[in-house]
Amino acid sequence: MTDAYVYFFLVGNGSSREHVRSPRRATLDAIKGRGEPLMETQIVVDHTELDANGFLRVGVGWEAVGVAELTSQIKSIELRAVSRDLAALKLDEGTQGKEIYMLNLESRELRLQAKQLKKRRADMLDAESLQPVDEGFAFEQ
Repeated sequence: MTDAYVYFFLVGNGSSREHVRSPRRATLDAIKGRGEPLMETQIVVDHTELDANGFLRVGVGWEAVGVAELTSQIKSIELRAVSRDLAALKLDEGTQGKEIYMLNLESRELRLQAKQLKKRRADMLDAESLQPVDEGFAFEQ
């Protein structure tokens, strides 16, 4: 069970002197020598969501917007909760009760966050379904 902090970062844009935001988030260790981290873009993910180089895996998400972003956040939070549950199961209740309690508490809090995001996602989907759809059909008479 390990949380990891990942960030977008600024990288050079080829021959121009402009800097652009990286397409994927990465850990600070992965960013070293590649660019400048954008600290305000920090998110917490489960370590299983990182590739071997410390980058957030493609398809895991967080880079998308709207419903897709919420879905990725929910998945990440649920992974973190499961990770804590599994860690608690490996501990001895007689000697490590405090640690088990804290892991269970963190897991419950993460699941509450996921539940709130699921509600927000459902609200967004409901709002999208109420939007008029332009089918692009033109009827000739």
